[in-house]
Amino acid sequence: MANKEGGAIVDFGEVLRKMRITAGLSQEAIALKLNMSRSNVAKLETDRVELKAADLIKWCRITNNPDVLMALYAGVEVIHQLQPITSLITGFVSIIGGLL
Repeated sequence: MANKEGGAIVDFGEVLRKMRITAGLSQEAIALKLNMSRSNVAKLETDRVELKAADLIKWCRITNNPDVLMALYAGVEVIHQLQPITSLITGFVSIIGGLL
């Protein structure tokens, strides 16, 4: 799907929710860390408001999910690939660490 400017529209709500739950955070807790309201977190998780890149980066840092950013950068389907991507990145980091 594309927006009126021709860019792709990505629904991140499910990804955000899974990251938050996996990190063991409530909507209130992540809202506090993101300096936003709990209702705004709920709207982000249900794709009712547009996610800003800065908020995605913060969300990934707070939930310890840098793999999601790497997957998005690589153009990988994120929703169904969270666990395999983590394993792939962990393996890659191990290989690089062994080389250094």
